[in-house]
Amino acid sequence: MMIFRQQTFFFADTTVNIEPDAATLAEIATATAKFVTRLGIEPRIAMLSFSNFGSVKHPAATKVQQAVAMLHEREPELQVDGEMQADTAVVERILTRVYPFAKLRGPANVLIFPDLNAANIAYKLLARLGDAQAIGPILVGMDRPVHVLQRLSEVPDIVNIAVIAAVDALEHRRLASTK
Repeated sequence: MMIFRQQTFFFADTTVNIEPDAATLAEIATATAKFVTRLGIEPRIAMLSFSNFGSVKHPAATKVQQAVAMLHEREPELQVDGEMQADTAVVERILTRVYPFAKLRGPANVLIFPDLNAANIAYKLLARLGDAQAIGPILVGMDRPVHVLQRLSEVPDIVNIAVIAAVDALEHRRLASTK
């Protein structure tokens, strides 16, 4: 979770899946959307790439296109689109003027990166240089509440992830009691 002065974004996957395939990217998007929804935020998901909607023919872009197609088929109500570049995802005028066919109704607040390199680099740079507060990594889609503290975590980082873990544990307990 990346908190800026004016807005909050959710980046995935910044910690676990090094080179996810299309199916794993789709699972990451679904799990992240569920988490964001539980926070009371409507997820608008951009599946990121170096390509915009087929502008580059490359296996890395194709993998993201395949993940988008899976999501559109499995979860048609989910606001998800791509493959798209990061600026297309977060700058509404680029998205709506250049790509009016896009399914997103506003700039993305959930950014699904094509691999761990891109996601981890982006979140750490924005936390250090972009004046963003990083909360997490928050692990979602796990059978049990488990989260990650980074090496050199400071007290606010520990408090933030402890709060997320406590809420997650309560949610897991609630879900287990309804089964």
